[in-house]
Amino acid sequence: MLARSAAAALVAALLPTMPTTAWAAHGFALHGDLKYPPDFHHFDYVNPDAPRGGTLTLANPDRRTSFDKFNPFTLKGVAAPGLTSLMFESLLIGSADETASAYGLLAEDVSVAPDELSVTFRIHPQARFHNGDPVLASDVKYSFDMLMSKASSPGYRSMCADVKSLTVIDDRTVRYDFKQRNGELPLIVGSLPVFSRKWAAKVPFEKLTFETPVTSGPYLIERYDAGRGIIYKRNPNYWGKDLAVRRGTFNFDRVVYRLYKDETARLEAFKAGEFDAIVEYRSKSWAKSYVGKRFANGELMKTEFPHRNGAGMQGFVMNMRKPLFQDVRVRQALILALDFEWLNRQLFYGAYKRLDSWFSNSELAASATFDGRPGPGELALLEPLRDQLAPEVFGPIVTQPTTEPPRSLRDNLREARRLLAQAGWTYSDGALRNARGEPFVFEFLDDGGAMSRVITTYVRNLEKLGIQVHQRTTDFALYQKRLEDFDFDVVSIRFPDSQSPGNELRDRFTSEAASMPGSDNLFGLKSPAVDKLVDQVLRAHTRKDLINASRALDRVLMHGYYVVPNWYSASHRVAYRRELVYPQRLPYYYTAEGWVLSSWWRSDVPAAQAKAAQAKAAEAKPGPAKAAR
Repeated sequence: MLARSAAAALVAALLPTMPTTAWAAHGFALHGDLKYPPDFHHFDYVNPDAPRGGTLTLANPDRRTSFDKFNPFTLKGVAAPGLTSLMFESLLIGSADETASAYGLLAEDVSVAPDELSVTFRIHPQARFHNGDPVLASDVKYSFDMLMSKASSPGYRSMCADVKSLTVIDDRTVRYDFKQRNGELPLIVGSLPVFSRKWAAKVPFEKLTFETPVTSGPYLIERYDAGRGIIYKRNPNYWGKDLAVRRGTFNFDRVVYRLYKDETARLEAFKAGEFDAIVEYRSKSWAKSYVGKRFANGELMKTEFPHRNGAGMQGFVMNMRKPLFQDVRVRQALILALDFEWLNRQLFYGAYKRLDSWFSNSELAASATFDGRPGPGELALLEPLRDQLAPEVFGPIVTQPTTEPPRSLRDNLREARRLLAQAGWTYSDGALRNARGEPFVFEFLDDGGAMSRVITTYVRNLEKLGIQVHQRTTDFALYQKRLEDFDFDVVSIRFPDSQSPGNELRDRFTSEAASMPGSDNLFGLKSPAVDKLVDQVLRAHTRKDLINASRALDRVLMHGYYVVPNWYSASHRVAYRRELVYPQRLPYYYTAEGWVLSSWWRSDVPAAQAKAAQAKAAEAKPGPAKAAR
């Protein structure tokens, strides 16, 4: 496919002779060229000869201990693990060794209009739902309509805010029209899940619970117990098994999820051999708990896999819908109370680096500039907003407080006390109080995970300032509900990373999303300047434009002190049974859970089955003459 920027220039030159046509291809790249040509055989980071068979058993990938529905798109309830990855497919599928590129899955062809105000997808003629029905344009429209309705999570509506309409051209062709140019929109609409209207034939979409989804993915639900787990089996008639984007993926005949009540029980179950792989996020557990006879004799392995993911942001979110956190000096003071160096030394075994950006570990971070000050590209975006921004935005980027000598926690707490006094909070009668004598008290909501010990340490530092914190631990379902309703004071959250940020920023930072229950704007951030910078990110036509817009947005967010930044690691920690095998070449941008699920296989699949799979893959692989063409 043509590079998006190069294609635009070419189309402009040809417009007199082709006013209504577009370029069409097997995929779409937001910036630059697609890595893989139309006749590619498989992604480089998978093994196309991987044997298929056996069972992969996993634990709950998060803290859900039960589930009450098979519909992952509605707000109410908790969906079963694995549904989205194993059962639902989209028109396009992303590549894990490129940024902002995707290739046809349900769609065999994608065409972007010369004016970039629409994209057309032609559905693969072999695409089938598991009931044998063909995937049609009407199914794409039905799925889109359901996702855009109030029956679904508002995040989908926020991401697709610039989509004007979806038109069915014929049985296998759909066109999305856009309200304005937004280079990411073909990727966004191409990634939306597609399902059959027969799924909700008898029950309204928002009331679907355990009705089996009618989908096109490689697996089916075999059986389940909502309080114990779920088993998926490979669809023997899966339509896409020979597609280039599917070769070497989803190699297990069955995928089993078992649910455990807490992280301790889950780890002990893994060490006892109850399931096959686990991703560890706690550095202390990784250093201290992954030991024993099974590790010593090689039955269980532990490996750190490097990645190139942007670090995103993990931190303690302050809900500015609450008056307590509306003063920027208060938020800055709460950041000063976190002693990262002590935590990293005493609790994390030196495993982490401090987050200093919403785009840490990437070139999109404002801190990645040479001297920390905005460059010409950033200034061009920031200057028109100068009267809406703090003067500090135009200076060096915010640096996180440190307790490394000559600084100390005491120094940071003194600075925090000074800022709190400026904001009207002073120590009196055993507590930090405002002019009305009201104490500074808030609730820290937690779901009982590994952050509890960190929160306790942080709360101890806040108490030295006279701040009283109530730690509230609740179960996963109630925790999710309170987040969706913005019913919290402070909460610990990790926002996913992105190599090419786009419409998810609307859901996370814009004024509109702040009033939309279930959105990612947990801070309650309403800033016209931030809204405009988000639009600049979405309108970026080149990678350079994206870098400048992202850095400008990052700079403004960091100077707003909306979150107490935590830390990150540039590797995934995975422990697994020795029978599991992974490709020699790692992807660049990936989640550990998704990679294990989609690209690993078992070495103990019967030899005959393995040999047959390899022979079949060899037959499907194009020869030199075909590759040359």
